[in-house]
Amino acid sequence: MPLEDTPGPARPGAPTAVCLGESMAVLLPDRPGPLESVEHFRLSVGGAESNVAGTLAALGVPTAWISRVGDDGFGRRLLAEVAARGVDVSAVAVDRDRPTGLYLKEVGGSTGHRHDLGPGRSRLHYHRRGSAAAALSPALLADPAAARLLAGARLLHLSGITAALSDDCLALLRALLAEPRPYRTVSFDLNWRPALWRDRDPAVLPPLLDAADVLLLGADEAEAAFGTGDPAALRRRFPSPATVVVKDAARAVTALERDGTAVTEPALAVEVVEATGAGDAFAAGYLAGTVRGLDQRRRLRLGHLSAACALTAPGDQAELPPAPLVAALLDASPADWAATRVSAEGITSPALPTTPPTSTSPASTPPTSAPSGAR
Repeated sequence: MPLEDTPGPARPGAPTAVCLGESMAVLLPDRPGPLESVEHFRLSVGGAESNVAGTLAALGVPTAWISRVGDDGFGRRLLAEVAARGVDVSAVAVDRDRPTGLYLKEVGGSTGHRHDLGPGRSRLHYHRRGSAAAALSPALLADPAAARLLAGARLLHLSGITAALSDDCLALLRALLAEPRPYRTVSFDLNWRPALWRDRDPAVLPPLLDAADVLLLGADEAEAAFGTGDPAALRRRFPSPATVVVKDAARAVTALERDGTAVTEPALAVEVVEATGAGDAFAAGYLAGTVRGLDQRRRLRLGHLSAACALTAPGDQAELPPAPLVAALLDASPADWAATRVSAEGITSPALPTTPPTSTSPASTPPTSAPSGAR
């Protein structure tokens, strides 16, 4: 049953989905190479939960984002950009005492500099300690704006990043996951960030993950955090969620149900421009399919397709193809799906009409080949 059709106390005008967590201002370099060689940076915004919110909204799911930002230019820019994606930001608090978090992106190239990361690689440098979002706490549940959105949501999306920000953030996640939710599905993306856990105990994560209804895990991240990226082993490790989704970026994604049913869908072939944000796009596509009541294979395909479009864009968000083309790809035969190619110039597939490639998003750097679903 689609989440939108789930019985419950519907709230007129309330978003179907709520994404809760930190987002930050982003400084993007004007050229590849180490940071010391960059002359200019472009201001943007980014963050796992707001990325998911933006893509859900683009896929037609009414979505809100709940967080905290500083009373500063970065915070105002963040609110404006997320709202421009069609996301409800009415419950984002503005903190007069703490700043908006910030990170800088370093992009590898072929400069020959000894500190160059190399083509196709990037690194994020975070400045988030003491940020406004780190002050998220269970007090949020008493805030009227947030309580209204949460009460009407059929889907609540969380991630492990929030748990690492502060004790108060961890307490908020525990409170949200402990609430009775007869009409709400809670999804949780591990989003393993080792740097965030250097001064914190990652042992708090497994109980959070096991309390979700839909658990999203990158196989490489799960290997680093729990010692295994094997889908069956992770399903045993986390027995409570209705569905555990394990993303092996190089090959496929597997969804494992509580009753032992497993569906695996291969990744699309993609010419990658920038990998950042693809994991969030996959989560949004998969969750949009869940909201729509699609079968498991189509949910996975919508996740792959959303990730593929993000991989062909220089930023965290990408333009998605028109709905009829999405529908054709979701219904494609296994052979046609395997023959589909996604690049910055568009999508080519035997499942689509014989027309020029459908444009996704422009690329500013030469692409290299890689599969969708990459994080």
